[in-house]
Amino acid sequence: MSRRLEGRVAAITGASSGIGRAAAERFAEEGAKVAIGDIQDDAGQALAESLGDGAIYVHCDVTSEDDVSGLVDAAVAEFGQLDVMYNNAGIVGAVGPVDTTPADEWHASIDVLLHGVFYGVKHAARVMKPRMTGSIISMSSTSGVMGGLGPHAYAAAKHAVVGLTKNAAAELCRFGIRVNCIAPASMATPMVAFAHTGDHTNMDGALAELTASSPLIGRPGLAADVANAALWLASDESGYTSGHTLATDAGFTTGARPDAPGFADYAPMIREAGRTGL
Repeated sequence: MSRRLEGRVAAITGASSGIGRAAAERFAEEGAKVAIGDIQDDAGQALAESLGDGAIYVHCDVTSEDDVSGLVDAAVAEFGQLDVMYNNAGIVGAVGPVDTTPADEWHASIDVLLHGVFYGVKHAARVMKPRMTGSIISMSSTSGVMGGLGPHAYAAAKHAVVGLTKNAAAELCRFGIRVNCIAPASMATPMVAFAHTGDHTNMDGALAELTASSPLIGRPGLAADVANAALWLASDESGYTSGHTLATDAGFTTGARPDAPGFADYAPMIREAGRTGL
């Protein structure tokens, strides 16, 4: 099997666990050198060591522009270039009614979910533009393309990531840089497990809930599904795709639901004034 990222270098934020970890492992399997950025230092260092000489860990709090810039610079210093920037780090953030959301929790949520993505796009572009090539991938969400699916700060930030993706793609195309984002539904990760069960280690409970609510019968969304989407956007297979929001949601945002739609059973066509049939 061809190694789709052979010779490439990727930086991934929030890569110590969940979707970021799955992406780091998947990218490495496909031949990429990987710079793992996170604030979970022990887990990140252990992951880098498990991936061998082709991976490094860098402490990176995405609310700090210096940290994000440092992750990019560390990737270039260690591996000579940066081909893929995956702005994956995220949290659920502030939760609750709009009229009771604390302002400091709102700002802290936006800091991680939007400002961190902006810093990643900015500093990836800084090192990619001189080389006239690169793929920048950011995490949006189904909450970034529909209303009512997530808390207010989360939804606002994820909508903004879609807009930033389109704008950056429009600017950076002339430098050979593609910019895309991914919009997953709830996937089986520790963060989602905590949101569903109150215990970030209760993956069995999360999987049961996600399986029950999935439009694809018996098939929950997995971290690997998003990692594979990121792999495609990172590789040459998506070489003519930019400014795109790729949903990994089993069709939820296009109307797919676990129950049959109202038009699933045959009935004579409905015409004017209560008439039916041809």
